[in-house]
Amino acid sequence: MTTADATITADVLFSKIDRQQLHEVADLFAEDATMVFGNGSPLVGREAILAGNAAFMQTIAGLSHHILDTWTVDGTTIAVTDVTYTRLDAGEATLPAVTIWRVGPDGRITDLRVVLDLAPVFAP
Repeated sequence: MTTADATITADVLFSKIDRQQLHEVADLFAEDATMVFGNGSPLVGREAILAGNAAFMQTIAGLSHHILDTWTVDGTTIAVTDVTYTRLDAGEATLPAVTIWRVGPDGRITDLRVVLDLAPVFAP
């Protein structure tokens, strides 16, 4: 992405996440980007974001986003989703989530925040 008006759509972002194409997801982020997932500590930098996502994916068997609505204004996108997580025991939990990301002038994500409660995914 090289233009100031480039937009990373929810379809593009979530399809890469759902297919666990973590390097391709990381490539969507600026080198100095920040990502905050739930109540976790901020991940700062593309490599930290890749490592954090890889570590999380080891705790689940898979996931699938169902996009309910999106809004994009001035380089900021808000996506409302239902996310189905498949646990390592093959059980599933579907959770509501909101993901907000900002895209910089180079078309890469500079800040991404996922708002959700993951507790049901890991509940006995």
